[in-house]
Amino acid sequence: MKKNRKTFSKRNIGGMFKSCLAALALTMAGSLTAAHAVEELEKDELKFGFIKLTDMAPLAVAYEKGFFEDEGLYVTIEPQANWKVLLDRVIDGELDGAHMLAGQPLGATIGFGTKADIITAFSMDLNGNAITVSNDIWAEMKPNIPKGADGKPVHPISATALKPVVDRYKSEGKPFNMGMVFPVSTHNYELRYWLAAGGIHPGYYSKTDITGQIDADALLSVTPPPQMPSTLEAGTIYGYCVGEPWNQQAVFKGIGVPVVTDYEIWKNNPEKVFGVSAEWAEKNPNTHKAVIKALIRAAQWLDANNDANRPEAVKILSQSEYVGADYDVIANSMTGTFEYEKGDKRDLPDFNVFYRYFATYPYYSDAIWYLTQMRRWGQITDEKSDQWFHDIAKKVYRPDIYLAAAKELLEEGKISKADMPWDTDGYREPQTHFIDNITFDGRTPNAYLEKFNIGLKGKDTVK
Repeated sequence: MKKNRKTFSKRNIGGMFKSCLAALALTMAGSLTAAHAVEELEKDELKFGFIKLTDMAPLAVAYEKGFFEDEGLYVTIEPQANWKVLLDRVIDGELDGAHMLAGQPLGATIGFGTKADIITAFSMDLNGNAITVSNDIWAEMKPNIPKGADGKPVHPISATALKPVVDRYKSEGKPFNMGMVFPVSTHNYELRYWLAAGGIHPGYYSKTDITGQIDADALLSVTPPPQMPSTLEAGTIYGYCVGEPWNQQAVFKGIGVPVVTDYEIWKNNPEKVFGVSAEWAEKNPNTHKAVIKALIRAAQWLDANNDANRPEAVKILSQSEYVGADYDVIANSMTGTFEYEKGDKRDLPDFNVFYRYFATYPYYSDAIWYLTQMRRWGQITDEKSDQWFHDIAKKVYRPDIYLAAAKELLEEGKISKADMPWDTDGYREPQTHFIDNITFDGRTPNAYLEKFNIGLKGKDTVK
């Protein structure tokens, strides 16, 4: 648990500190505006949750660099056991907000798993995941992968290289088990996308079977992120999709090989968001806006000057109260490179993106992509109209709150006008950078689903 130092002081000093807070803000900020903003907060002592992954960095940086304090917020940051516990604690009010999977607020809102109204007004990052296989599986895949002039595998690596291996397991009556972190996780959908693009069926969900393994060639199941390497080493799973540092950890331990990053599956895909309950947001609009302001500044710091702050960020994240992995393991991906096979380290400057490319903006089209994948694999069991997809996206993803926070930062001179997509309608232009070369247009979700050979579409259902 990471407790804001001023929170501790406040609890000890009590009412005296509270009564002096506005004056302190006035002194530090040098303006009535800043003092007034502090006075207007509905709640200033907050507790946020996270999972030990490098993409929780905006929370850690906002804390460590004093951006929360600048907004009059006194924050406690707590690691959570898994994504379900984290969500439940946000719903129950034990946490004011949390680092969440991009699909998590959507899944909760539509009632897949726990039903609750969760919203997000901040995208925490782009990219940041990879798919890793065990050494034995890699040895079987490698002959199926083209080599470049340097003798190294040509990337991106398609799941077609894995298909003969999965087919052999199937013919021998052996399950081919793979891990992902949560049913509505980016990792689940990315792993399914990659497998299906290579002709491997990842399985369906249904109204009565939520394992996601109906008709599956590869059997996907949930494993918490920090446990992925040990589960792979034990032979319980043959591969997994997870965020960092748990792919690079497999390389350092010599137990597995990352074969493809999510940047190569879907270039500049949204990964995590900051989620709060809709009720909390309604009760605490000024506080919510202040939190988003601090997180925007943290994201800006993370990408500033061509990632010049990343070594410091790695040092922060390596602390036990945050990610707690070795500095070198975290740095392997956070500082612009990524190591695949041991010794095959390649430049990948956008493996982690926190601010550039409007990374923090919560696009409706991003939400719609996740909803299409929920429909594709049966988590949404029945046909839905295009309008339904748009309505859910606009209910959950809240760029209006985001832009209100950004506007204040612009007025305060803390961001540039060019940093934000002020005039967007919330939809990205059609995106073409997918591993299967299928174009995604968030404005036409059902037409998008029709493009896939594997997956549900139209009136399809799973019995």
